[in-house]
Amino acid sequence: MPAKAHYHDFCRTAPDVPVFAQPWYLDACAGGGTWDVVLAEEKGRVVAALPFFFKQKGPFRYVTMPPFVKWLGPYLLPEFRSQLPKEHELLQALIVQLPAFASFQQNFYPTTTNWLPFYWQQYRQTTYYTYRLKQLRHLTQVEAGLGTGIRRDIRLARQQVRVVHDRSLEEFYRVNMLSFQRQKLPAPYSLAQFRQLDAALASAGTRELFFAVDEKDQVHSVAYLIWDATTAYFLLAGDDPALRASGAGVLLAWEAICFASEVLGLDCFDFEGSMLPGVERIRVRFGAVQTPYFFVWKHNSRLFELLEKLKP
Repeated sequence: MPAKAHYHDFCRTAPDVPVFAQPWYLDACAGGGTWDVVLAEEKGRVVAALPFFFKQKGPFRYVTMPPFVKWLGPYLLPEFRSQLPKEHELLQALIVQLPAFASFQQNFYPTTTNWLPFYWQQYRQTTYYTYRLKQLRHLTQVEAGLGTGIRRDIRLARQQVRVVHDRSLEEFYRVNMLSFQRQKLPAPYSLAQFRQLDAALASAGTRELFFAVDEKDQVHSVAYLIWDATTAYFLLAGDDPALRASGAGVLLAWEAICFASEVLGLDCFDFEGSMLPGVERIRVRFGAVQTPYFFVWKHNSRLFELLEKLKP
């Protein structure tokens, strides 16, 4: 049986495979490339997996992150995460099965704390940060941890907009793209790609859309929440630059947190934090805790590495 078929079976029983690593999610995000997986077994049972997404550029095959996928990397069943020698053994078994590639680049899950076997194989690592709210079920404690400015923004925004969930994907995409246009950045994904992702998430019942709308029916801000068995992720957001003064973006973030706690019953909310100073300050004002994750990479082709460095 091909590794991907085994992986489909594995994900049906593994208790906490992140949504980004689910086969159906990778299928929805794999446009422009292909995803595959390597597996490690213990006594004939799959106990570890390393899904990866690769693209082809001329003669070069390279591993990278697909659109909408914040994290990938190795996943081990919980029973093998506290046994360091066994963890090393399983990670090494995954690494040696990876196909030949010109370059490898992945963001590992924030829950991955051991990349040492990759270091032994000449991979390199940079630490990035996301921002997480824990013990989300105790929502009153989370609310007590909000900064004064956040509380004020939420209160003022409630006076100007209402939160709805029934607007179209096209409307969401339009407002989401305004944020990129304001920063003069290219669109990171197309409406067709977004539709494909949303269809997969809607089918799995693991997404909710949030719109902040005023009395003139103007959409001030949008937010897109997804989740898995353990965590809710603030995947996408956007504001109309002409209406940002309402503070609706802060309100939607809080509404998403409340939804994750009260409706989903989850205990962790991930802002998918940014390394940008302005964004970091807002996440901290929500009471979110800075949480490290590993960006792991390796270049096997110096020519490909040079071409990547020459890209605009």
